[in-house]
Amino acid sequence: MSRLVVVSNRTADLRKAAAGGLAVAVKESLQQTGGMWFGWSGKIRDAAPESDSETSVRLQTIGNIQLATLDLNQQDYDSYYLGYANDVLWPVFHYRLDLANFDVRFAAGYRRVNQLFARKLLPLLRPDDIIWVHDYHLIPLAAELRAMGCGNRIGFFLHVPMPPPLIMAAIPEHEWLMRSLFAYDLAGFQSEADVTHFTHYVESEAGADALPGAQLRAFNRTLRVGAYPIGIDVDEFAALAQDREGVEMFDRMRQEYSRRRLLLGVDRLDYSKGLPQRVHAFRELLANYPENRNSATLIQIASPSREDVGAYDDLRREMDSLCGAINGDFGELDWMPVRYIHRNVARKRLPGLYRASRVALVTPLRDGMNLVAKEFIAAQDPGDPGVLVLSRFAGAAEQLKEALLVNPYDTHGTAHVIQRALTMSIEERISRHTALMGRIRQFDVHWWSSSFLRDLLAAERSDDREPVPGHSADRAS
Repeated sequence: MSRLVVVSNRTADLRKAAAGGLAVAVKESLQQTGGMWFGWSGKIRDAAPESDSETSVRLQTIGNIQLATLDLNQQDYDSYYLGYANDVLWPVFHYRLDLANFDVRFAAGYRRVNQLFARKLLPLLRPDDIIWVHDYHLIPLAAELRAMGCGNRIGFFLHVPMPPPLIMAAIPEHEWLMRSLFAYDLAGFQSEADVTHFTHYVESEAGADALPGAQLRAFNRTLRVGAYPIGIDVDEFAALAQDREGVEMFDRMRQEYSRRRLLLGVDRLDYSKGLPQRVHAFRELLANYPENRNSATLIQIASPSREDVGAYDDLRREMDSLCGAINGDFGELDWMPVRYIHRNVARKRLPGLYRASRVALVTPLRDGMNLVAKEFIAAQDPGDPGVLVLSRFAGAAEQLKEALLVNPYDTHGTAHVIQRALTMSIEERISRHTALMGRIRQFDVHWWSSSFLRDLLAAERSDDREPVPGHSADRAS
């Protein structure tokens, strides 16, 4: 059996329980083949090395999995990670052109680090290895590997949304970036909408031809594309709800809020999550449906995220102001409408919090998938489940059609849907939850990894194994 090699920006600590999503799927897939996980260590060197040989790869074996990590210097971290990944690709892929910073130095650093990854990965590869590259940090990695003579089968999965062609075209290097994807054998996306956006881009910008079998032909290469919506380990997460910490959290919330109905948001503090719009909608709920005053409480967890980026400081100040204003305007001595928590909550406690909540608000402005929606479903009591209010702009909305879908920009409409969720009959809640639970079980994290790898192995190999034009292992920029 071929060995699986996973490449991502960061690796996980395999000695700890996987936190879900990518780590769960990768760990399981690697254990089946005794594979390798390659990525950045998370450490930053003070100075750039004088030669490439000074950037060493550290190898560590845990069970039958080999971890291979390397450090970045401060210049590469600033330009590749903070710069191009977080100041260009993240905002553009989430439709926020107003927050993008198209500094040419960022693009040079992004290419340089992808070349570094390729140079350090190549000597570790075996001829029959299957390589699975993850996310927007490493879009050009396969092209750099091809330029160095790598002929292995390579797949790519984009965890964030794929923007429409005209938004993608705002990136100065968009042609080079999208051409890079044709060095892969299979490109996977979170949703059919993402596949459509990519297909329309390469048809309009590169004159690509659509071929049978979900294939696209451009740049003398053939690329298979498909939607592979990532899932969760449903049984594992449901079991967490029955563990001690999950049960304790559930009992504590039910006791503390015995006279309240809980609405819950669990997000990173990120401008893509629609947090200010969510708080505005909750304010509309209290203003337009006064029966919820002194009755409904919103618990909003906003974990710290990218705190060294200016846009996140602005968002934190806005959230502090909005939540304080609602509590000041509507709060009573024995009731605060909003409990805003800007810190991480242990994953083992989340199932109990989900289970105690009558409504989950998962209302991002744009999201690749959003696994909180699926975790909320998995944690519910099937005899008395809560209701999922879900943004139509989350990738999960393609699958979870029995949720109450909302437009998060329409705060008045969202407030109306929240009221519907709070007053929904138990019969309807059970019916919707049963359908949602069946779907997340069918398309769980194990289905995601196995279906992608199956299609990668089945993808037709391109006759042309020459480097993709515009990529060179020797380019210094």
